Amino acid sequence: MTTNNGPKRILIICNPTAGKYRRDHFDKIVSELHRLGCDVTVMETMRRGDAEAFARTAEVARFDAVVAAGGDGTIGEVANGLLGRGLPLGIIPLGTANVLAAEIGLPHNLRAVASTIATGKRRRCYPGQANDHLFLMMAGVGFDAHVVDNTSPTLKRIFGKGAYAYATLRQLLLTSPGPYTVTLDEATYTAASVVVGKGHFYAGRFVCTPDARIDLPVFQICLFKDGGPWATLKYLLGFLAGRLPSMASVKLMQGDHLRIDGTPGDPVQGDGDIFTHLPLDVRIAEATLDLLVPA
Repeated sequence: MTTNNGPKRILIICNPTAGKYRRDHFDKIVSELHRLGCDVTVMETMRRGDAEAFARTAEVARFDAVVAAGGDGTIGEVANGLLGRGLPLGIIPLGTANVLAAEIGLPHNLRAVASTIATGKRRRCYPGQANDHLFLMMAGVGFDAHVVDNTSPTLKRIFGKGAYAYATLRQLLLTSPGPYTVTLDEATYTAASVVVGKGHFYAGRFVCTPDARIDLPVFQICLFKDGGPWATLKYLLGFLAGRLPSMASVKLMQGDHLRIDGTPGDPVQGDGDIFTHLPLDVRIAEATLDLLVPA
């Protein structure tokens, strides 16, 4: 059998420790891909960095697409390995937040996920580059990066988003990070936390950078001007209520290249993982990446 777009030779790079990983869920999607006429090869990661290495060495002559099965961190690793290689990226969301899946409107239905991989259209995206690392959805410094840095992988596997809630409450009781200096278009700003958005969803289906889009070569940058536990709590409540972008102490800007300075070595989170440290140079990556999205 062939799909509407002809036979697909698909490499799936799977993270078996992803937050919501269920073998039966994954196996049903693979079975549906076979039913749709796809030739599927599965490679399972064992440690951090495997997904990027597998994607970087995927043979262009052997595969038509590479699929990341895991959370946003796994997807980010695969994207880093694929950038500029010409192979499109599909996703099977198995992680805790699955922000990119929400951004591209990927349905929860297993058959729809498989159909998107086998017959979905390509959507050109412009990844961000933070120092030497790519991100597809967001990069952040300050409160959110410290929450990610202090979230136990074991607790993530057991409690999912509950692990982040615990780390968030714990971080509120600790010394606030920052301040940070943001340089954009030769102007300088000071902030307690910063989120650089490539997509408008954040931490699931919450909105932090409402005008950011993965298919536009520009960032929307969210500056949190106030620091301290009470200001952070105010931001969290605004975030949960969907009012964060309109708050008076939140500043939204756009640009394609910025620098963030602060305490050297301070963590930077990208797509939900700590992937580099300050000082930070952020720009639109020179190469693009095609995503397989619902038709």
